[in-house]
Amino acid sequence: MKKQPWPTKDVMNQIYDMKLWGGKGFDFYSGTGSHDPKIIDPYLNALIAFLDAFTTPLVVCDLGCGDFNIGKHLTKYAKKYIAIDIVESLINRNKNLYKEDNLEFYCLDIAKDALPSGDCIILRQVLQHLSNTEIQNIVKKLEVYKYVILTEHIPMGYFTPNKDIISGQGIRLKQNSGVNLLEAPFNLKVKDQKQLVEYILEDNKGRIITTLYQVF
Repeated sequence: MKKQPWPTKDVMNQIYDMKLWGGKGFDFYSGTGSHDPKIIDPYLNALIAFLDAFTTPLVVCDLGCGDFNIGKHLTKYAKKYIAIDIVESLINRNKNLYKEDNLEFYCLDIAKDALPSGDCIILRQVLQHLSNTEIQNIVKKLEVYKYVILTEHIPMGYFTPNKDIISGQGIRLKQNSGVNLLEAPFNLKVKDQKQLVEYILEDNKGRIITTLYQVF
């Protein structure tokens, strides 16, 4: 197992402080994957269609909510929307910017801390930044939710899933790998799965896949 030189919280704080995901002119910026309309519009359409189909709205837990440029469009389709991130200054900023009766923000380390109860987990391009050990800790907590909506940046074509990385040190793409929760060492057990969205990036930079898993 690779040594983790910095705690994940410190790594993520540095990413936002130094704007390593871009965002000149923004106070916080979660990367083009959270702002490019070509990527986020089909994603939002798919998630809104899913959430809006329930007669009784779901309680949604958004793990790794980032700058909330995406989550802000989904809150009205949930009974309660619980948005979580590891960066405290980001969560405090979100609390000041976004205020709705059914919206709650929490600063948690999703690999270490207990998660709120709910019906549906959203994990959008979060696990790809984490080590296998941290992902395994998270997967154990997913089994109590009914639905998991997972978005991951993976290579084109065949790839070897779940090669380990150091948290926050890029993603697995450069190793021709990506996260697949159904494969070892994670082995998430699901009742059903459905691909909701696929976005193919230019210049052979992989694809962004969103999958809906029914866990129980």
